[in-house]
Amino acid sequence: MKFSIVIPARDEERHLPACLRSIAEAARPFPAQVETVVVVNRCTDGTERIARDFGARVVKDDSRCIAQLRNAGARAASGEVLVTLDADSVISPNLLSKVGAALEDERVIGGAVNIKLERLSLGLVCTLVAMLPILIALRISGGSFWVRREVFLALGGFDERRRAFEDIDFILRLKRYARAWHKRTRILLGAHIVTSCRKFDRYGDWYLLRHPIKMLSMLLGREDRKFQDELWYDFRR
Repeated sequence: MKFSIVIPARDEERHLPACLRSIAEAARPFPAQVETVVVVNRCTDGTERIARDFGARVVKDDSRCIAQLRNAGARAASGEVLVTLDADSVISPNLLSKVGAALEDERVIGGAVNIKLERLSLGLVCTLVAMLPILIALRISGGSFWVRREVFLALGGFDERRRAFEDIDFILRLKRYARAWHKRTRILLGAHIVTSCRKFDRYGDWYLLRHPIKMLSMLLGREDRKFQDELWYDFRR
């Protein structure tokens, strides 16, 4: 079983090395069976050099659409299993082993893993509590997804009409596909990613709770380009 880990990256020279080191550690049980695809997006720093130094396959895409970046990486990937990851996150050493074990069940087609924040505060805890009912109701997690390649292709990849929350849309479509074909998805409770809090560091730990209508609108697929650009596409690393 070969894994392809797809990482969009824009000016990520500060965070990418830790991300790639965590992948190398998780790949130890799978010699020569893990490739990393870094999608370099509008970079002005050493992101591409770092990716190549770590032996990653590099794809260049200057679009301002995260779904398009993830799809570009997936097209360049050669693995039977696709894993999505952000450049400011690190994976637990057992993540790929847990994914491999889950996929030994032929009924399982993909899923997600737990997310841990690199730090906690009252504002962050309140944000998580506010999100929890939605996550429980939809039975989803976020941050990193894994899926059999043929299923990813059957779903058409990430929806490139979405500039935000493309990951939530994808996991919901994955779950619907599983139900339709009598398959299963799983959230791996025994593995996790640790993700950066840099947006909260910049804008404040209560930032998302101050914009609930905008966040809900984007979750429903509505465009707010100014807000999306501020939070994602023009965010200064």
